[in-house]
Amino acid sequence: MRMSKNFIALLIATLAFTTPVAQAQTVPSTFVFTGSGYGHGVGMSQFGARALAQSGESASAILNYFYKDVEVAPFVDTHTIRVSIANLVKSISFATQTPGARLEVYEGDIALTPDALPIASFESRKRATFTFASQSVALSAIARGKAVTLRWVGDGAILSMFNGKTTSRYKYGYITIKVLRGALAVTNTMSLRDEYLYGISEVSSSWPSAVLEAQVIASRSYALSKLGVVRAACDCQVYSHISDQNFVGFSKESEPRFGHLWKAAVDRTIIDSTTSLVVLSRGKPAQTYFFSSSGGATQTTLDAWGTATAYTQSVPDTASVDVKVNPRFASWKASATQELVAKAFILPDVISLEVLSRNEAGAVTFIAATSSTGVVKKIRGDTFRSRVKIPSPWFTVASTADPQS
Repeated sequence: MRMSKNFIALLIATLAFTTPVAQAQTVPSTFVFTGSGYGHGVGMSQFGARALAQSGESASAILNYFYKDVEVAPFVDTHTIRVSIANLVKSISFATQTPGARLEVYEGDIALTPDALPIASFESRKRATFTFASQSVALSAIARGKAVTLRWVGDGAILSMFNGKTTSRYKYGYITIKVLRGALAVTNTMSLRDEYLYGISEVSSSWPSAVLEAQVIASRSYALSKLGVVRAACDCQVYSHISDQNFVGFSKESEPRFGHLWKAAVDRTIIDSTTSLVVLSRGKPAQTYFFSSSGGATQTTLDAWGTATAYTQSVPDTASVDVKVNPRFASWKASATQELVAKAFILPDVISLEVLSRNEAGAVTFIAATSSTGVVKKIRGDTFRSRVKIPSPWFTVASTADPQS
């Protein structure tokens, strides 16, 4: 059959117009989620623990509820712990503002030995600034690839650290500054059993005493479980932020009105000069994960991260979804940009998301993304919530917004 030239021309024009439209994919600029809870959902729910404490449960009962087949018992904890308080910074400053106190700088990474002599000393309110590649006397050791140690001396001396616009205060131990990957790694080394725990800011100090004690014991157990390795990435055993536990130094115990309650809770969990209460699993300190609140039930490490631990379990956590108990995160709505979502899956873009599976606790175990070129990738639900900065893995993909071609 022969076709006229006019018909062929019309057919070509029609194909040229419709094909790109059929193939075009809209790339949303924003993804919207609804959900409940805050954090990874493994181990002890802090809002759940608070509710149990308010109902009269003890610290041991709270811990035994959230961790499986464990024992809350005395354990030797005469260790020091090295905490990263600033990592890979180009410049950092310190000063003690306590009247009559002074800051002393020593060459090398040294413990609190009385016979060492300082290479520099700074009176109260005088700042010591350390900048990578500086040739000052105080930093000559760092320039040679070694380290310096800071001590602050004087009755009640408190050391302030100035990191950009952030000021932090420290009372205990000593500070070490080293060069790592062309920048400065700053750590605070102190006694684990009390000095470190005095600075843990994970729950409100105004909460019931039983939940404060439960948090202290969980935090001590977690810290003891991390002592085996000094991490090369930070010259530390733990970070001072939520990668491990939120350590804020002297700011916690010096809180107006309630700081002394937290400090007292730490002291009550110390048994004698060598032992304190710890969560033990098979005789060893458990890596006692904890978090703010869940979507109604906790999840296990196997659920969240794919590796089972003997002491995590899924238990009901109804307090977390009670708006009277948890007004901020009993339910929430959040969004994530196209850039964050695409980066989470290591894709050039994402046109759609699909929840593939949930565990018995209701949290997303796997979620998939499809790119505009048809590539599909999946990741764990907790990995996704962490990368795109939404509150928890208890979420639903609600919608997309502001599509762009």
